Amino acid sequence: RDTCAPWLDAEWRLVAPHVRVVVALGGFAWQIALRLTGGARKPKFGHGVLAERPSGIRLLGCYHPSQQNMFTGRLTPAMLD
Repeated sequence: RDTCAPWLDAEWRLVAPHVRVVVALGGFAWQIALRLTGGARKPKFGHGVLAERPSGIRLLGCYHPSQQNMFTGRLTPAMLD
């Protein structure tokens, strides 16, 4: 993640003016998206959590669709819909 951070930051600067919604796949992505979208409020990650950011961007939390999450039923196809 440290190696990729500069690339993500550079890409975010290019697309941020056009972004309205970010879907964060997992808690790690949630934390990064909170940082990128700004604001002091740091809502807790959860599946289906919707956070309105000060930038006007909506941040949607989703469990990561890993094999482990899918096979154990933590995340189901219905939850993804």
